[in-house]
Amino acid sequence: MARLADYFVVVAFSPGKRGNGDGQGQILQRFPEKDWEDNPFPQGIELFCQPSGWQLFRERNPPTFFIAVLTDINSERHYCACFTFWEAIDRSQLQNRLRKDEEEEEEEEEVAAPVQPAQLFAPKSLVLVSRLDHAEVFRNCLGLVYTIYVDGLSTSLETVIGNLLTCTIPIMGGSQRTISLGAGDRQVIQTPINDSLPISNCSVALLFRQLGITNVLCLFCAALTEHKILFLSSSYQRLTDACRALLALMFPLKYSFTYVPILPAQLLEVLSTPTPFIIGVSSAFQSETQELLDVIIADLDGGTVTVPECIHISLLPEPLLHRTREALSMVLDPGLEIADLAFPPSTISASSLKMQDKEIRAVFLRLFAHLLQGYRWCLHIIRIHPEPVIRFHKAAFLGQRGLVEDDFLPKVLEGMAFAGFVTERGPPYRETDVFDELVANEAQRMQADEGSKVRVLQHIKELAEQLYKNENPYPAVTMHKVQRPTEGSHLRLHQRPFPRLDEGTIQWIVDQATAKLQTAPPVVRAERKCMVPSGPPLGTLMERNGLVLANSARRLEVVRNCISYVFESKMLEAKRLLPAVLRAMKSRLARQCLTQELNLHVQQNRAVLDHLQFDFVVRMMNCCLQDCSAADEHGVAAALLPLVTAFCRKLSPGITQFAYSCVQEHLVWTNLQFWEAMFYGDVQNHIRALYLEGTEENHLAQAGEEGSQEDGSILEIAALQCRLWPTMSPEKQRELIQKEESTVFSQAIHYANRMSYLLLPLDTSKNRLPRSSGLGDAESVSNSFITNSIAGSVADSYDTESGFEDAETSDVANYVVRFINRFVDKVCTESGVTNEHLKGLHVMIPDIVQMHIETLDAVHRESKRLPPIQKPKLLRPSLLMGEESVMDGLRVFLMPDGREEGAGGSVGGPPLLPAEGAVFLTTYRIVFKGTPVDPLVGEQVVVRSFPVASLTKEEKITAQAPVDQFIPEGCAQLQLRSCTFQLLRIAFDEEVASESVEIFRKHLQKLRYPQHIADTFAFTVGQSIKPALQPKAKEKNPSLRTISKNLVKNAKRTIGRQYITRKKYTPPPWEHRGGSQQPFPEDNEDEISVSEEVDRSTLTPATLTIRPSDKMTMSNLVERACCRDYQRLGLGTLSNSLTRSKNEPFRISTVNRMYAICRSYPGLLIVPQTIQDNTIQRISRCYRQNRFPVVCWRNSRTKAALLRSGGLHGKGVAGLFKSPNTPAPGPSQADSTSLEQEKYLQAVINSMPHYVDVGGGRNTLSGFTSAHMSSSGKWGSIRASGRTSSYALNMEVGSRLAGKELLGAPPNGSPSEASFLRQHRASLYIIGDKSQLRGVKPDPLQHWEVVPIEVFEARQVKTSFKKLMKACVPGNPSAEPSVAYLRSLEESEWLTQIHKILQISVLVVELLDTGSSVLVSLEDGWDITTQVVSLVQLLSDPYYRTLEGFRLLVEKEWLSFGHRFSHRGAQTLAGQGGGFTPIFLQFLDCVHQIHLQFPMEFEFSQYYLKFLSYHSVSNRFRTFLLDCDYERLELGLLYEEKGEGKGPQPFRSVWEYVERLNKKTPAFFNYMYAPEDSEVLRPYSNLSNLKVWDYYTQETLSEGPSYDWELAQGRPEPVEDPGPPDAGAPAPSRRRIVWPCYDNRRRVEPDAISRLLEELQNLEMELGQVPGRWKETWDKLKAFQRAEAQEDGGGGKGVSSALLMASSGLSHQRRSLGAYLQESGVGSSAINLSLDGDASSTSTPSSGKPGGRRSNTSTLYSQFQPAESENRSYEGILYKKGAFMKPWKPRWFVLDKTKHQLRYYDSRLDTECKGVIDLAEVESITPGTPTMGAPKMVDEKAFFDVKTTKRVYNFCAQDVLLAQQWIDRIQGCLSDA
Repeated sequence: MARLADYFVVVAFSPGKRGNGDGQGQILQRFPEKDWEDNPFPQGIELFCQPSGWQLFRERNPPTFFIAVLTDINSERHYCACFTFWEAIDRSQLQNRLRKDEEEEEEEEEVAAPVQPAQLFAPKSLVLVSRLDHAEVFRNCLGLVYTIYVDGLSTSLETVIGNLLTCTIPIMGGSQRTISLGAGDRQVIQTPINDSLPISNCSVALLFRQLGITNVLCLFCAALTEHKILFLSSSYQRLTDACRALLALMFPLKYSFTYVPILPAQLLEVLSTPTPFIIGVSSAFQSETQELLDVIIADLDGGTVTVPECIHISLLPEPLLHRTREALSMVLDPGLEIADLAFPPSTISASSLKMQDKEIRAVFLRLFAHLLQGYRWCLHIIRIHPEPVIRFHKAAFLGQRGLVEDDFLPKVLEGMAFAGFVTERGPPYRETDVFDELVANEAQRMQADEGSKVRVLQHIKELAEQLYKNENPYPAVTMHKVQRPTEGSHLRLHQRPFPRLDEGTIQWIVDQATAKLQTAPPVVRAERKCMVPSGPPLGTLMERNGLVLANSARRLEVVRNCISYVFESKMLEAKRLLPAVLRAMKSRLARQCLTQELNLHVQQNRAVLDHLQFDFVVRMMNCCLQDCSAADEHGVAAALLPLVTAFCRKLSPGITQFAYSCVQEHLVWTNLQFWEAMFYGDVQNHIRALYLEGTEENHLAQAGEEGSQEDGSILEIAALQCRLWPTMSPEKQRELIQKEESTVFSQAIHYANRMSYLLLPLDTSKNRLPRSSGLGDAESVSNSFITNSIAGSVADSYDTESGFEDAETSDVANYVVRFINRFVDKVCTESGVTNEHLKGLHVMIPDIVQMHIETLDAVHRESKRLPPIQKPKLLRPSLLMGEESVMDGLRVFLMPDGREEGAGGSVGGPPLLPAEGAVFLTTYRIVFKGTPVDPLVGEQVVVRSFPVASLTKEEKITAQAPVDQFIPEGCAQLQLRSCTFQLLRIAFDEEVASESVEIFRKHLQKLRYPQHIADTFAFTVGQSIKPALQPKAKEKNPSLRTISKNLVKNAKRTIGRQYITRKKYTPPPWEHRGGSQQPFPEDNEDEISVSEEVDRSTLTPATLTIRPSDKMTMSNLVERACCRDYQRLGLGTLSNSLTRSKNEPFRISTVNRMYAICRSYPGLLIVPQTIQDNTIQRISRCYRQNRFPVVCWRNSRTKAALLRSGGLHGKGVAGLFKSPNTPAPGPSQADSTSLEQEKYLQAVINSMPHYVDVGGGRNTLSGFTSAHMSSSGKWGSIRASGRTSSYALNMEVGSRLAGKELLGAPPNGSPSEASFLRQHRASLYIIGDKSQLRGVKPDPLQHWEVVPIEVFEARQVKTSFKKLMKACVPGNPSAEPSVAYLRSLEESEWLTQIHKILQISVLVVELLDTGSSVLVSLEDGWDITTQVVSLVQLLSDPYYRTLEGFRLLVEKEWLSFGHRFSHRGAQTLAGQGGGFTPIFLQFLDCVHQIHLQFPMEFEFSQYYLKFLSYHSVSNRFRTFLLDCDYERLELGLLYEEKGEGKGPQPFRSVWEYVERLNKKTPAFFNYMYAPEDSEVLRPYSNLSNLKVWDYYTQETLSEGPSYDWELAQGRPEPVEDPGPPDAGAPAPSRRRIVWPCYDNRRRVEPDAISRLLEELQNLEMELGQVPGRWKETWDKLKAFQRAEAQEDGGGGKGVSSALLMASSGLSHQRRSLGAYLQESGVGSSAINLSLDGDASSTSTPSSGKPGGRRSNTSTLYSQFQPAESENRSYEGILYKKGAFMKPWKPRWFVLDKTKHQLRYYDSRLDTECKGVIDLAEVESITPGTPTMGAPKMVDEKAFFDVKTTKRVYNFCAQDVLLAQQWIDRIQGCLSDA
């Protein structure tokens, strides 16, 4: 029973110091005046009666009522029901009071009299203070008191109040009590059935109506995660209700922080408290709450919740959040479900507000049941007597729920509310309520209901019914009868003030009642305690995935097998399974399975293993622990803890090493929470055992009534003990308490030992803590609910230093002692260990640690003596001839990088990496060779290597998380990145000393960046002793040959003395140049001044007569690639006489033969015929690096020339583009130069035949003949139906190139095909850099036009390449490799640059093809210029698409024209800072893109391009070294490539090597080669058409890069040749598994043609013949196939053509090749290949007639005709006179434009060529005369002679017409060249 009201108080207004109407509350009377013993009077009530402050009012307000809540120091809540009414105040009394105050203050100044209203009213409050929350009863009681006063009823107020104070009611039990206060009133009070459930009336429903579902959920989560919450409302009662509602929602958790539903104005500073709170404040003070930055404000009147930016509220985990929202909307808005129905039910049964309130609470009750499901299984009972001490295992609970990563639940579990929940609901024997039943019995039901809304709603209603019943046990309540005041009574004018009550009367009533109570018998409350049901364990509730289980069952089987193999000593089998087991450890089930299996092999707490077994077990344990978090939520570390102290090995007699010394490197061991949970778990088990023993003794006695308790859970045992406790004798009680305390104490000693095992490292001398990061902050991580201050205070008494941080200097032992002390203090304080025992423990711990250290020292000493584990033998790599080893193998592990293929992983395939082996450093390469650590692929050999010269970055890396069990931690790791797209990520073995690693790095650096280019491998190869090379005495280098000596001498004499003392010219590094942003500054004065000092006499035309000393030079220059190409193109020859016809537009100039004009140009240059050499010298100054415009190629059809130069210097630009009409201010140097420059360009224009044809007029449309208009090119294969229209430029070329192509170009990246819109098209386009040509205006009178374009700089290429390498060869594995790859590829912008280069090149091709010449004048003329110029030639001229032609192109444009290979490749120490810029690689990538689109146009294969890419950076050959011909000449390289000594000389030139290799094998040959005559290619350049080159992404781990042919071919094929099979035995299978990144696919599965050629060679060898060359076989085959096709009648309707139609892929319409291989039944294989052919177009022309004009350039293979070879430009029969008196004979002659040959055969069908006349050697063709033996009956005019440099050939045709045709064709060939 409890008092209904403890105190009755009358509080009145007391005026303040100032007369401004503000006063304060004053308690007039309180009853009883003495405090109750059990309940002192709460202080500060007067503040809460008027929360907004005591103020006077001008009018009388109606009475108000609200309940404030006060919380005392014992967390008891007092409900203060305040009833307030207003009384008129006596003004004179007020003034007297004010005067008195003023006198006291002795104020001198006049006081302004307060405003005098007619009448003032002061508030007066009647307050009831109670510990019970019966709001309505309080309202009625105080209302009755007021009614008696205001209406003047006869009843005595004292009696009513006395009765009120003496009224007692039961607290709970669902009883009904009628009370009367003696004024004829009657009230019925219902007590709740269970007082643990909150009483909410309608407050929860109202809160949801005010704020809405989302807002209330937000507040709910905020309250649970301990945020500050502030309610605002203008109604005090609403504030109280809202706060009460929020607390009701939190049930079964209880809010334990500041809770003030109504906060008075005077206490507003409480809002700044740092602790969480739930507070209500009147909205009048809203402005004061604005500056609160960390408070969530809920405005009840406005319905809003404001969350500050700095606060993050963790919401419920999904799917719970969604389910809760759904359930709430079903309850609050039942109409929502049926809103869309066509026939909604006529009535919706909406619940009453009170019922809705309970339904909402039922939803939250279910939510908590979900959240805390199975919590009782994670309780640790560490003491039962005298009071149960219970702890909660958070980590295990979260782990079993799978919510470790969740944001919300961990915060709730760490909160104070949950701590209270465990204390309150943890005990196993207590009264239960609805929540306990819900958790225990309804779990399965709730899980089953989840899918069905109807069933969920049904359950909610059932729970709501229970909650409603608890509050209202008696539905049919008799009516209350309480008098109310008459209407408007508060407005009466002459109302007497509230009377002063008689204290005596009331006190007497109270005393009487108290005396009566004392004599009354005590009320016996029936205890309803019982054992709390636990409910189903968590495991049965968590949803399981069938697929995962099936998958893991197989894994678990592997784990079990491996462990049984280990213990059965079947080590080989175990070794094979080990990697699979280690990989399986990622799964939690496998980790738990491992602990269970290992546990089976422990007998009597000990398991002695041999060394190998021990090693395996430790590795498995480590792997198992490495995936556990520090909290160990799945209990894996807990299960391993007893095992690590059980498994051991004998090191020597008396010395045993336990597994714990090898598994210390895991964070879990330094986590205090882990140790606490482990300790409590073990204590619980021992306590359980303690009581089970006792139970067994009494088992027989109790069997009947109790039943067996042996298998009972600890909770059941504890419940039983708690029940029996009161019945035990005090002795028995003391005995049990002492037993429990001893159990805890012994466990504490045990754990002090355990912790020292796992915290002290094996080598304690190193003063290094294992993973010490966790130990320092031990305080911050605690698993207990006792605040740290208690544990801390006990700790401080024994441990003077407060923390670890300040003890850094002390050794490991001190650290460990402190850590264990802290742990022991904490757990012993919590589990009630006596102080004596605790002190004893503190004395013991240092001894335990010291003892353990001594044991460890012996173990450490012995373990050092163990024989090392057998490591695999080092495999030595094979070396190239001349390659020498610099550093012998250092044992390393090759670790996986981001490329997935080699590491197995999600891609599948064997895990080749990590591999164990050695890294070797040679003069040429860095090589790793070893075997995979995974035994399943252990027999494979892994090789990864790259040339030292290609190293771009070498860095030390820190070990990430242990990559693999095989790789030791803490070893040095290096990452070496190469520009051949290779990465060596190596971890050195422990045996490799750090000094060796440093020596390795130094050697590597030295080899990568040699002092001088002559120290690179290409020069030193084969020299066993390297001569020290003095850079100063370069002229005296003994390796220079006489020729270059002479040449350099002459050059030096010509230039003057200044170059002798100056170092070799190296162009300034890129960064120091102006770049493309501004015109080139005059920082190259060196160049300009030199060219000005040149002796003029050497530059006059007289120099054309070459002095005898230069004869040798000239002959060598003529042999260079440039010169050979100039002759082929018909750009001029250098015959001995040097006489030439003036009508040839160009000539070869020898002006630069001494490299005096331009150091980076070749010795011979093509310039316009009319330009004198001395003019050239002046023009060259206008261009960067003196690289003036020279012709490098001429279109044989349109005669348009392609020129290249460096960008213009600043001073050249203005002069060049000045209008010639403006008079010059005076003849200046710059002026004359620009005029000469203009003259030079005009001379180029004049060289174009169509310009001359129209009499030097404008290049207008009429000037073009139809021949010039027809373009013989292909845009991919979009062919024009009528060939007369041309791919013309229908818009400004400049705007197209400047990046505006999107406006007019069609989407495939090709120019649009349209009519020639532009009437005036320039004869010469100058393509220059936009930034350099800014501000230049086009001049309509000029014959040239400037096209400004934006190009990227070399440094952008460098950056882009770096990113490309990181994309293709990432250093670290990423979570989503494919996404990361594509993202980084895009960011690199490499393909964008390729697109730009191709786009510019295609447009230049287009210009040349329509008859305009083009000058490419970008940057310094040696990077992008070279790329564009080379690509233009490759696209325009089929010759460059042959092997020979491509070599010529690279030699001419890249080597002779001075691309700076050394500088861009950072080949020496000087270039180290510049970094690697792959301009040449970018060009090769462009060629690869074109090759992909036109596979039939190239004689060489993709492999050839990769080969060149690799060796352009490998420094194996001298070809790609140095920056220009001049430098090569200086080093004597230029003319040494031919005719060196015979014998096994290493190859100096890459071309020589390719040539030799090409004779042996078709590796570089493209079988699909079937070119079309004079084919111009126009590739698509859009990004969607570009592919990433597989050179960047593929690798061959079986042999390393396949570009060093001797090394790659070294390994024999693994397929053994089977002996002769037995008669009956089936033929053995020759199948092989091919791994994508391991095998060389090209060799393992060659294409059909290579395979047939190989077989042919093998057959020839078997027959004893000398095997023929593959090329000859191939040519024969082609000729045979061609002849066969001709015999078929040329219809081309064979199988091959049909096959080709199918394979041509009309969607992309590129030319492709189909090969038809037919297996005949007999077993012989017949090959029918269509290898070349002409295609005719079937596209209908615009006229609509079928047929159309035949075009040899179409690629629509609808009529594929293999009749006419594309290498035969013209063929027929000619009579030829044999040499030396041989007769005339008819021969079949073939004129081949592509190869520039005239071949002859015996007959048309003959495939063997009888002779070849090289057209390059032809000097003239003249009419001939018949000689002896000539054919009769032939006209004399049918004879003609061809004169070559070697001899004269006599020919005779069948008639004059044919003879004329042959002469014309041969002449045409010569002029085309």
